[in-house]
Amino acid sequence: MTDTPTRGPRPSLARLGRLPAWSALVTGTALGGLFGGAYGVFTPPSYTATSYVVAVPTDKATPDAARGFAQAYGRVATQLAVLGDAQVWAGVPVRTLRDSVRAATSPDAPMVAVSATSARPELAVDMANAVSRALTRHAEDTKGSTQVRLVQFSRAVKPGKPASASTPVTTLVGASAGGLLGGLALLARPRRTRRDGGPAPAASVPGPATAADVQR
Repeated sequence: MTDTPTRGPRPSLARLGRLPAWSALVTGTALGGLFGGAYGVFTPPSYTATSYVVAVPTDKATPDAARGFAQAYGRVATQLAVLGDAQVWAGVPVRTLRDSVRAATSPDAPMVAVSATSARPELAVDMANAVSRALTRHAEDTKGSTQVRLVQFSRAVKPGKPASASTPVTTLVGASAGGLLGGLALLARPRRTRRDGGPAPAASVPGPATAADVQR
């Protein structure tokens, strides 16, 4: 009884090596653009609204102290003590505020930016303003010890356009990523082989002519 030889991956790799060099680039770019466009179509847009509060020193504090406390208030803006009060005005659970609200500060100005992101622009505005309101109330409660107040500088307004990337942008990004992967696959593609399975012969390079050859 003779053993049937198993067919290894060599034929498949050989066929892959015979494909045109540009096929990997075209295929990767097309698939990447398709997936990127699908992501842009089926992902709902998100909107971001931002409100600003500014730290104001009292007669017993300095501007440097106001900047320092602004940094501190920026770190506590997304803590449970502040979000617990903000959920009443925003009308959403604390978990939603924790996932949707971010605070940012500047080292040069005593200002705190409170940004909220949501699929509904009106809800983004309500969450940003609610957290800013709760933060200013907490700062007011500790004004006697900090000698710094938080004042509403600018309320959040309804965003006019989504903050998320549009479908053409996601398609372009997907196509670029797919083309890059296709280029990497092109570099890793197997070398061409002869029909007998051996490696293709290397091209011969003529050597330099010797003095005897020149005399002939």
